[in-house]
Amino acid sequence: MWIDCHCHTKHSNDNYLEPADLVRRAKAIGLGGLVITEHHSVEASEPVEHIGREEGLLVLRGVEISTDGGHLLAFGLADDGWNIWGRNNYLPLAAVIERVTDLGGISAPAHPFREIGLSRQLEDLLDIAGIAAVETHNGGNLDSDNHLAITAAGHMRLPGLGGSDCHKVEAVGRCATEFSTPIADMASFVAAVRNGMCRGAYFPGYSFPH
Repeated sequence: MWIDCHCHTKHSNDNYLEPADLVRRAKAIGLGGLVITEHHSVEASEPVEHIGREEGLLVLRGVEISTDGGHLLAFGLADDGWNIWGRNNYLPLAAVIERVTDLGGISAPAHPFREIGLSRQLEDLLDIAGIAAVETHNGGNLDSDNHLAITAAGHMRLPGLGGSDCHKVEAVGRCATEFSTPIADMASFVAAVRNGMCRGAYFPGYSFPH
């Protein structure tokens, strides 16, 4: 089962991608599901989840968190109660990971080798404790950035995740995660990642829309 694990819509407030266009594009190229990871908020993607139900596609909700040590994907959070800092940027990385874990969720560094601002971890990735996976395949990355993340995940003995990091419809599904077990909800998603039953990859069904 293929799921694009890193998707944004207009509810991230940094793009104009309509949720319905995202969901329909994912169905058209053969993805089995999406995880919406709007910036800063789990609750912001609730409308997208509803559209997924209407369109017959699994849509799960995560969040992309901006920390002082790079961007972090978090999964398995029920709402925005995870954010006890009262701000959206430069949150303390180790404390965020601990908070997510205490709430029953999992964390994965996003695009760790993308050398843009504070969105990356670079070599510090190897020192991050408490994460469940690494985003090894990001659709907005250079192939060389993804290769470094693949190598780092192998060194850390962690599974890889793949996501398009889409902010426009033509990016949907460039990278995704192949799960070796069925995913029906966020609980099964989290369990599969914890058990290493997934791998990030370039999604074979992806094609640039004409």
